[in-house]
Amino acid sequence: MLRRWLPIALALSGRLARLRERLASNQFTTDDDPSLIWAAVAIVIAPDPESVLLIRRAERIGDPWSGHMALPGGRRESVDPDLLTTAVRETQEEVGIDLSQADLAGSLEDVVPRTPVLPPIAVRPFVFFLGARSRLLPNLEVASAEWVPIDRFLRADTRHPVRIEVAGQTRQVQAYQLENGIIWGMTERILTSLLDVLAEPGQ
Repeated sequence: MLRRWLPIALALSGRLARLRERLASNQFTTDDDPSLIWAAVAIVIAPDPESVLLIRRAERIGDPWSGHMALPGGRRESVDPDLLTTAVRETQEEVGIDLSQADLAGSLEDVVPRTPVLPPIAVRPFVFFLGARSRLLPNLEVASAEWVPIDRFLRADTRHPVRIEVAGQTRQVQAYQLENGIIWGMTERILTSLLDVLAEPGQ
């Protein structure tokens, strides 16, 4: 059960305050398209320095995202009244962080796969601000979890084209190259959308 909405009482940096202001004006699209499988992820941002929580999914046979670096999240279940509940539930299950609406800054635009080899999933990214880093308790679906500084993503040498193999074919994709692996696909698109909002000049 989500706690009642409360204002975020955090001392935010200028860029996070602008991000929260811009996200607050976003309107959710409908999530009742029967041709899509709906899911949600949590972009959890914590300070010292400002960082995004990333996970590496455990290796699982038949899972198209097996071993990928990703954001906490997963598919909406029948018990979830909405996608926000999905993001909160999945984050608690996967890394042990109890998010609430009090931590919610807003959401980014929905993302769908660009390749026919993946299931027709639509993902809604929710952005949360924490006042401090929480202890991470990965479950069996998560091989590892880490906080990656936002400034690391903003470095000119971090995002560039890489070659990967997908369904037996070599493709060139945009990716974030980190010390522990690469971030590509839907997670790369979600993070790029987040960073684009952060990079917008203040109004």
